[in-house]
Amino acid sequence: MIAVSSFKDRAVALFGLGGSGLATARALIAGGARVTAFDDSPASVEKAAAEGIATGDLRALDWSAVAALVLAPGVPLTHPEPHWSVTLAQGAGVEVIGDIELFCRERRRAVRRPPFAAITGTNGKSTTTALLAHLMTVGGRDAQIGGNFGPAILGLEPPKQGRVYVIECSSYQIDLAPSLDPAVGILLNLSPDHLDRHGTMEHYAAVKERLVAQVEAGGTAVIGVDDPWCRAIADRVEAAGGRHVVRISVLEKLEDGIYLDGTDLVVAEGGRTVFTLPLSGIGSLRGSHNAQNAAAAFASARALGLAPEVIAVGIKSFPGLAHRMEQVRTIGSVLFVNDSKATNADAAERALVSFDNIYWIAGGKPKEGGIAPLAPLFPRVKKAYLIGVAAEDFAATLGDGVPHEMSGTLEVAVASAARDAASAGLDHAVVLLSPACASFDQFRNFEVRGDAFRDLVAALPGAVSS
Repeated sequence: MIAVSSFKDRAVALFGLGGSGLATARALIAGGARVTAFDDSPASVEKAAAEGIATGDLRALDWSAVAALVLAPGVPLTHPEPHWSVTLAQGAGVEVIGDIELFCRERRRAVRRPPFAAITGTNGKSTTTALLAHLMTVGGRDAQIGGNFGPAILGLEPPKQGRVYVIECSSYQIDLAPSLDPAVGILLNLSPDHLDRHGTMEHYAAVKERLVAQVEAGGTAVIGVDDPWCRAIADRVEAAGGRHVVRISVLEKLEDGIYLDGTDLVVAEGGRTVFTLPLSGIGSLRGSHNAQNAAAAFASARALGLAPEVIAVGIKSFPGLAHRMEQVRTIGSVLFVNDSKATNADAAERALVSFDNIYWIAGGKPKEGGIAPLAPLFPRVKKAYLIGVAAEDFAATLGDGVPHEMSGTLEVAVASAARDAASAGLDHAVVLLSPACASFDQFRNFEVRGDAFRDLVAALPGAVSS
């Protein structure tokens, strides 16, 4: 735990008692703050109280004596309207902050600031975070990984020599961290997302921009430049000065930065190639989207002091993330891939474009638009196995162009796909769970769905680790 001493002997209100909220309450109490915690869920309040955390309805609080409201990132700060606790705090002139902000303040109080890399973007945050942490570990550093991915940031181990913090930051967390100042800030990409919480794309992009615009003096901002939002942000951050900007691209050659050339990452400085990293054969980093993640992690690890040769070794040994194009097993010439995290067509596209000879398991609780946008990739699909509520609609979209069966359940789909892929006699084939749907019709979440797929594949005869 990282004890938060910046509010020692001061009253702090805390709203939101999920995992990160509880970790924050513990950290504040350990640092000597007088915490009053609350949640709209009575069960969450009861759980906190049972742990010894002081709880109470914040509507009955004397806000004139409160130093700060610490808000859980899942609680609305601005849109569609501020939560009632935010309204109370703002009405009393009390600052509203989150756990990332508390971490940043503690980091600045340290005798020696520990290295801190913060990662954000619409897509790819978790993979980049995990990959960067893996690289730092390979390089002999104690990488503490958390934030929006993994443990809550204040639940991590406290700073010490050789320790580095690799933290995924959602837009909600950034919005609650006004003095966020990482040594390395990574902005991967931007596309419309969470607009129900940010109102407009302009506001969403402005929140994300702060993570790289506020990199500490002399630090490094790593920015993907394959979308117009991020391209403009990179130009602004560079024009502001005071920090090093590394651009990354998987769509175009860069004179300065890191770009994808075929299946190689190229590190360029002044139009000259200074290092080349082949990505071919690294199954955990298939696809151009993962090349972007690898480029960001490479640039960040280099900024944190690792040699390119060490980074290359780490990238080759990266195991990947569960449920994100996870290579589960190989039976004969058939690879089984768990991409349960692909809960919409955009996410499934990244998997479909990365393989051929695909035996595709798709379906679940459908998202708007279905799988119609994936039609250009249907020729890669040998057969589809449709499950869940979306099965009939997906069958209509596939039509006569793609052989398919109404499997109904994941258990039936895995058995049928394994049988068909094995009997096809192909040099290589892929049984791919990339549902393009939410899981909630049959599973509690995408992790449970992915775990079920993994278990079903493990039970197939002849399965060996890939």
